[in-house]
Amino acid sequence: MTTHHEDLRHLTAVSVPHAVAALPGPFQQHTLARVNDTTAVRLARLEGSFPWHHHDEDELFLCWDGTFRIELEGRDPVVLRAGELFVVPRGIRHRPVAEEAAHVLLVEHPDTKQYGS
Repeated sequence: MTTHHEDLRHLTAVSVPHAVAALPGPFQQHTLARVNDTTAVRLARLEGSFPWHHHDEDELFLCWDGTFRIELEGRDPVVLRAGELFVVPRGIRHRPVAEEAAHVLLVEHPDTKQYGS
């Protein structure tokens, strides 16, 4: 049996800037961390338009750098700049759009499908 102290030996800090530099291309997500088996923190580069989709759970977008908008079906788009976040409620069709490369942290359930339900 491991103790809490022994578990801490294996922890390392995650460098978001290094993870950004290692991303292979637009819209290819990389999971940075898992929290309590219920939450995943993912990183993605946005560039261009992602397909319209929806999820059966909420999805949090935190703009790391750049600027992008989240288009929402039947609603005004939400523009995010570095340091701003927005939660797309479950069931709302949406798509992120970035005119130039931007990076986003996504906070969602680990089983969330990138292209939605």
